[in-house]
Amino acid sequence: MSDLVFSSAHQLAKDIRDRQVSSLEVLEAYLKQISQHNSKLNAIVTLDEERSRQRAKAADEALARGEIWGALHGVPVTIKDYFETAGLRSTCSYKPLANYIPNTDATAVARLRTAGAIILGKTNLPMLGIGLQTDSPLFGRANNPWNLGCTPGGSTGGGAAAVAAGLSPLELGGDGGGSIRAPSHFCGVFGLKPTEHRVSFAGLILGLPGGSRGWRHLAVVGPLARSVEDLRLCLSLIEGADNREWEVPPAPKETVPQRPLQACRFAWTDDFGGVPITADTRAILENLAITLEQLGCRVERCNPPGFDFAQVNSWIWQSNSTLYATICRSAQPTRCPDWIDAKISV
Repeated sequence: MSDLVFSSAHQLAKDIRDRQVSSLEVLEAYLKQISQHNSKLNAIVTLDEERSRQRAKAADEALARGEIWGALHGVPVTIKDYFETAGLRSTCSYKPLANYIPNTDATAVARLRTAGAIILGKTNLPMLGIGLQTDSPLFGRANNPWNLGCTPGGSTGGGAAAVAAGLSPLELGGDGGGSIRAPSHFCGVFGLKPTEHRVSFAGLILGLPGGSRGWRHLAVVGPLARSVEDLRLCLSLIEGADNREWEVPPAPKETVPQRPLQACRFAWTDDFGGVPITADTRAILENLAITLEQLGCRVERCNPPGFDFAQVNSWIWQSNSTLYATICRSAQPTRCPDWIDAKISV
């Protein structure tokens, strides 16, 4: 097994810039890993092998001329299959979009390309990106690399599985009700749900292109990776104002002052209103609380005062059901818009 496939994205970028390894070598290592393991994981559903090789060769040639495209020069990445990717099938696991090939990239995808990233492929997700498991009506079920009988979570389940299994160093995903956070937890990788409207939503598919937008709040675009440094780097590349989406303001660039750990206060709980947790999870929480106390932090076991977990859980499920129905209705017009009729095979 190549160590390259478990390197961080920022380290790969540095090694490529320093000529310690070529972009093509990195790409071939990932393609080999995908060939060996993706059939069991079903994490990557569209692989852009030929164009990735061409782009990796171009990255190496550019570097030989002294050109650096950006912070991810020559680094392969994967994209959740609900972002439009120019010239590459983009389905949102929705049957009417089974053969949809966009002409343009989503804004976040375009920004990764501008930073020098190579789009390796698209990753599995539940239909219309809604679900805590990844079981696609187009591509089938994605599996957890730690246990093939378990789910990688959803909806960025394919992306989390790909990062965890060394099929990709960096995934562009999205999150509304846990779609980055849950798969990251299930697969043992790092994920970030940014502040709402910090990253442009333009080019994200939730239904047929050109239809109404069914989700305007809570859902965000964000990365999954194998290190916090990669999350920070990716966010810095994709965030900020976008002419395609007026809600996105310029990203603030202020530096947050560092505080000593002992100056922080921590609250923790293992009581979520009757929602069961495993003994392992409870033990980990307790050990963390004890460790923080030993380091001199103020730690308190408590729940938010007056917070009704049962009511919130009920509201979440009702809201998800309503949202799902709304998106499905908006995604099924009487006919496709004329401009995409030729691109979509129902």
